[in-house]
Amino acid sequence: MSDVLTQILASKRTRLSRGEFASRGVAARASDGAAFLASLRAPGTRIIAEFKASSPSAGQILTSPETKVESFALFYRRGHAAAISVVTEEDHFAGDPGWLPRLKAMSGLPVLMKDFVFDERQLDFAVSLGADAVLLIVRALGQRDLALLRAAARERGLAAVVEAHGALEIRQAAAVLPDVIGVNARDLGTFRTDVGSIEAMAREIPAGPVRLAESGIRSREDITRLAAAGFDAFLVGETLLRADDPEEELRSLRG
Repeated sequence: MSDVLTQILASKRTRLSRGEFASRGVAARASDGAAFLASLRAPGTRIIAEFKASSPSAGQILTSPETKVESFALFYRRGHAAAISVVTEEDHFAGDPGWLPRLKAMSGLPVLMKDFVFDERQLDFAVSLGADAVLLIVRALGQRDLALLRAAARERGLAAVVEAHGALEIRQAAAVLPDVIGVNARDLGTFRTDVGSIEAMAREIPAGPVRLAESGIRSREDITRLAAAGFDAFLVGETLLRADDPEEELRSLRG
């Protein structure tokens, strides 16, 4: 496990111990994992558009993100994103869980809570926000915990996006029968991205789960290459967040 990932998980454990991920009550818009999956399986180029403030590799991406939540929700809705990924991790990505229900309410789109989940209490927290899906990272979890969290997400009506890096982790992900297997082009050891490195990975994913390509996608050409390799859906963040016109950029990526 990389030093950065270790630090992120340590921060999450500290926050969890302080009770910061207690349920916030009943969400205004209930979780609906089936809607998330249906959107990713619909015809056409299916893009999960991301909202995040910063990252360890890119630094600050959005200034004053708190003031831009609703604007990006509308950009993504009008650009016909399949779903929205909300990076809620606070200490290393400057995220805010409170953005998630706002993005869901304004966009009307299914929403993925993209965070570092390792405890069932975080799943209850996700439900209280109205998340439709959660991210489970193979490298951050042992096989037993991955299987338990996958089952616990299903019990709560949450879709599970299980993220893998390389063929071995794809096999570990497939073993828990996830809804979506995401292959991340970002190396969690160096946080550098290489889209070409994951082209061959799509064929490692068995039939059944949605094949999701994550990170480093910058152009329609990238999507065309990855679709030809076998990916069904694509998660795009910085390219949209840094665009002069995110809605038009999303339309361009969708072709």
